[in-house]
Amino acid sequence: MLMALDRRIGFVFFIGVGILVVLSACQSGSKILPILGQKKIVDGDTVFHQIPDFTFINQDSLPVTQELVEGKIYVTDFFFTSCPSICPKMSQQMLRIQERFKEEAEVLLLSHSIDPTYDTPEVLSGYAEKLEIDTKKWHLLTGNWKDIYNISDEYLAVVAKDSTAPGGYLHSGHFLLVDGNRRIRGAYDGTQAKQVDRLMNDMDVLLEEMLAEGGAP
Repeated sequence: MLMALDRRIGFVFFIGVGILVVLSACQSGSKILPILGQKKIVDGDTVFHQIPDFTFINQDSLPVTQELVEGKIYVTDFFFTSCPSICPKMSQQMLRIQERFKEEAEVLLLSHSIDPTYDTPEVLSGYAEKLEIDTKKWHLLTGNWKDIYNISDEYLAVVAKDSTAPGGYLHSGHFLLVDGNRRIRGAYDGTQAKQVDRLMNDMDVLLEEMLAEGGAP
């Protein structure tokens, strides 16, 4: 049954998001990034999928809400500190993004732990210190499992408890790029340097888009 669940989750993710990643790659050359997720028409206007309001706790035991990312672009992912498989690779790629945009105030990074029982703020703080994370730019988040699972669904990401998976959790290694209106603008394999290179290029595109719209920076 678990294998069937894994196949179903993988199918939904790669059909629902993976194809859109290809579309993003095709359009990035024209300096236009797509808006991912379902959309609907309300009173004749197109309403795009938007990440809802949220509240989590970061490595410093401080609340982090949607207000932190208001008007900024950010990259988010899902991980856990005791992950024995892809998470270390993802963290190293996130460090690349942190370094590339360290002077850019309009860029933030949010990493959601999917193991809230073990990954307390104290554990996340130790993890941040070990990796030399700039905690003003990159927030490691925890909360209750239900909220984490619900927000992963909003990000079109795969997150599930699975006793047969390494470390007891099943999750994708994707980084999601989100704009200042909390709309998903791209999905990238966070374990692959070339994919992260493309992500960083797309971040530059979004920063240019913000300038064109008259916003910061």
